Amino acid sequence: MKPVFEALLADVRHALQADEQFTLGYSAEQSQFVRFNHAKVRQAGEVSQASAQLRLIRDGRQAEQQVTLSGDPQLDRQRLIAALEQLRQTLPMLTLDPYLSLDESAWHSDSQQQQPLPELNEVLALLEHEAGDLDLVGIYAAGPIFRGFASSFGAIGWHQANSFNFDWSLFHENGEAVKANYAGQLWNADDFTARLRLARQQLGFLGRPAITLKPGRYRAFLAPAAMDEIAGMLCWGGFSAQALATGNSALQRLYNGDAQLHPLVNFSEQVSGSLSPAFSDEGSPRLDVPLIQQGQAMQRLVSARSAAEFELRANGADSYESPCALSLAPGGLPREQILERLGTGLYISNLWYLNYSDLPAARMTGLTRFATFWVENGEIQGPVSTMRFDDSLYSLLGSQLEDLTQEREMILSTSTYGQRSTGSSHLPGALVKGLTLTL
Repeated sequence: MKPVFEALLADVRHALQADEQFTLGYSAEQSQFVRFNHAKVRQAGEVSQASAQLRLIRDGRQAEQQVTLSGDPQLDRQRLIAALEQLRQTLPMLTLDPYLSLDESAWHSDSQQQQPLPELNEVLALLEHEAGDLDLVGIYAAGPIFRGFASSFGAIGWHQANSFNFDWSLFHENGEAVKANYAGQLWNADDFTARLRLARQQLGFLGRPAITLKPGRYRAFLAPAAMDEIAGMLCWGGFSAQALATGNSALQRLYNGDAQLHPLVNFSEQVSGSLSPAFSDEGSPRLDVPLIQQGQAMQRLVSARSAAEFELRANGADSYESPCALSLAPGGLPREQILERLGTGLYISNLWYLNYSDLPAARMTGLTRFATFWVENGEIQGPVSTMRFDDSLYSLLGSQLEDLTQEREMILSTSTYGQRSTGSSHLPGALVKGLTLTL
């Protein structure tokens, strides 16, 4: 794929006029998809696709167009040059962009993470052995993802990352389900087997009579997948320089210094070593950014446009200023002691349908739904009927946080909207002294 990108880059440079600047983005994937039902393969296929994002800049104006690539060098060159001509015709009709900000440094970045992916037959054999008798539904996706970027200023970046992502649910005959996931770059058959066996064990607990709780505050353990839902809400502008500058961030009070989280809470944007490229869609090198340290706000994610508008220093954030590789540092709770330390309370595997009920207070609401269990004296008693929670981040990761697990899970985005995502989160589970259930 890299020679293809380099050939496109040469074509654009050759066609460029003296008073023009450009940026060229490149996205491609070679993905294998398998859909399962009742632990059997129901649909399998491969997707090979590529596109280029061409931006033309002249006299303080910019315009951009995406070009779908065919793999035929001559046809793709024609499409790209035609897009360039359309952009030339569009630019004079546009107004000056007051926040146009270009990185004019000639930076270079080359990352090729080519860890071997598992053979599909190995995945299928393990699945058949461990869950062949279960009602398992899910999707397995694997393969390399490619990203490229270049500019007329001499910047050039290339990124390849191999990854796999298996997202599945086990359904009980009573209609309840356990949702699980195994994803990453380094396949480990033992880890995959352990994840399947844990899901099978939880499925057994779903067969017990459901327990109905009254609204109130309960001691709770939030598994990494549940934490991922909470972290995902924070990515909706929580760390965004633009959202913070306009008062639209859920973490406004934290960044204003009017609130704090528990000293155990250390969030960072950990691009290095992640699936995400070390350069943004705007053409700046991405940096590892400490966002929250010891419960205190540190840096925010600043795109080139926000840097120009709010007189800040850009740190490689994409235009939407959302973390692409969010990391929460571990705590001191060993995995094998989770139920013992929880004692009596809720074990929450997943949270669902989250939204903000009070954005300025960082208050979230959502459902417990599947695989939430009532625990007494360190022993799972049975599943809990679906409940709605409504609580503030300043409580869950602040005054009510007791500990975070020593072990963390690497959770890759399952999004395939247009293309496979490179987003990820690296999160521990959280033991909280109180989680508020409202109904």
